[in-house]
Amino acid sequence: MSTVLSEQEQQRRLNLQAIIDLGINPYPADEFEVNVSAADILENYERDKLNYKRIRFAGRIMSRRVMGSASFVELQDSTGRIQAYVKRDDICPEEDKTFYNSVFKKLLDIGDIIGVEGFVFTTQTGEISIHVEKLTILTKSLRPLPIVKEADGKTFDAFTDPEQRYRMRYVDLIVNPQNRDIFVKRTKLFSAMREFFNNAGYMEVETPVLQSIPGGATARPFITHHNALDIPLYLRIANELYLKRLIVGGFDGVYEFSKNFRNEGMDRTHNPEFTAMEIYVAYKDYNWMMDFTERLLEHCALAVNGTTKAVFGEHEVDFKAPYKRISMAQSILDFTGFDIIGKSEEQIRSAAKDMGIAVNDTMGKGKLIDEIFGEKCEGNYIQPTFITDYPIEMSPLTKKHRDNPELTERFELMVCGKEIANAYSELNDPIDQRERFEDQLRLSEKGDDEAMFIDQDFLRALEYGMPPTSGLGIGMDRLIMFLTNNPSIQEVLFFPQMRPEKVAKVASDSDYIALGIPAEWVPVLQKMGFTTIESLKEANPNKVFNDLGGMRKKMKLDIAMPGKEDVLAWFN
Repeated sequence: MSTVLSEQEQQRRLNLQAIIDLGINPYPADEFEVNVSAADILENYERDKLNYKRIRFAGRIMSRRVMGSASFVELQDSTGRIQAYVKRDDICPEEDKTFYNSVFKKLLDIGDIIGVEGFVFTTQTGEISIHVEKLTILTKSLRPLPIVKEADGKTFDAFTDPEQRYRMRYVDLIVNPQNRDIFVKRTKLFSAMREFFNNAGYMEVETPVLQSIPGGATARPFITHHNALDIPLYLRIANELYLKRLIVGGFDGVYEFSKNFRNEGMDRTHNPEFTAMEIYVAYKDYNWMMDFTERLLEHCALAVNGTTKAVFGEHEVDFKAPYKRISMAQSILDFTGFDIIGKSEEQIRSAAKDMGIAVNDTMGKGKLIDEIFGEKCEGNYIQPTFITDYPIEMSPLTKKHRDNPELTERFELMVCGKEIANAYSELNDPIDQRERFEDQLRLSEKGDDEAMFIDQDFLRALEYGMPPTSGLGIGMDRLIMFLTNNPSIQEVLFFPQMRPEKVAKVASDSDYIALGIPAEWVPVLQKMGFTTIESLKEANPNKVFNDLGGMRKKMKLDIAMPGKEDVLAWFN
């Protein structure tokens, strides 16, 4: 990012001032009441022309064909683009034609937002357009938009660089309006899920983002400090333990769309800030929750795409219930030939090494198994598949399996080799839960910085009695990736986390003047691209002297040309 204005930016500021000098407010406060959209006009005008005799439309100028006394502009609103026909004598009915000849033709730019009043008609070439009878400037744009050009079916100068698109999402949404559909579908997903839960009688709640104990998951937290209480606090890594407290308190079913934060790596499927949905229902188990999850995702896929099928990369995924179910132990046995049941930590570590999996001594039994499954099994599940019955070491908040105490009643839902849902028969035995937390503490002492903290207040809540409960968590960002065919999580977040933008260093006028450069020549050197003293010093003095003469002529400057010796002295 640079503070030096480009030639176009400078011209737009001159245009802005010219508009102001004509007595026109380029940023009016008045309401501009819109009564129609581009999509509405294009979809309905032909069959209901009488309703489009008096319309008020607002949009951004995306292209223009300025001619003599009549011109065309293409306007874009949130629903699409439509052509507008602007005739000089219509918007300037009096003798003074300044508004058309000067303001519209010369001072308005692509990217400006205008309001128009008039009627809809069809041009001689058959294009539905707005005939403008009145035009109002609503916002003057001071930066030029990237202009996407098309010729012979090919696109040029498209705004496609991912880093620029994510960093300037506002520009991306303007010039790549097809990307808006991702976020429209994201909203549909949240609405569909809420509808499903509300119809089932469950209540949406809110729980703290700042927590004294970062519980409910195994992850490294972000740490902050509360000045008034003088205590450390953590941005939540999960909302699970608070929602379970509400089940203790007597609610039969609660859910929350939760912004969670994990101070870990970033890649195409992970962002340090992400959205999860968690729901807890009393008197249910993980078998019930598998049926519930199938019906939920089938409902959501239909709401978002109108079909249970979604294309993701080279795969077509079908979210129609029922889904395949397989235990984690069986999955590992199928893909590696190694049976984890009954094996010690060292046996599993040795097996992982034999499989070529990177492990270390800080990893406990649960993490070792997780590494094996992640490396050897996870990627094989393309269609929605429930992986069930996780080893107890991997699931410190889950009930022991009713048939095998080495396992837990837990499932994860895999789609295209990635987990999108995690669910348990929730552990409600406070004594067992305390022992599991203490096991996590021992892992932490071994160096596992993702091990869970002991939450004493949550244990106290369990001691008051939590009914048998099943809980489900869904990664909303990852789910919408699959429903919109986006392999990168950054594509489905409006503003993904990014490194700070590098700010270009710009020398001050006094830095140039200190070299002996006359003040009137400083803007000329900056316009030539010498925005730092270092960049000037690296240039060829003779070329700089010659280019100054060219710029003086081009800019029609009425200032004395410095001598060649003077320019050479700047470099010494």
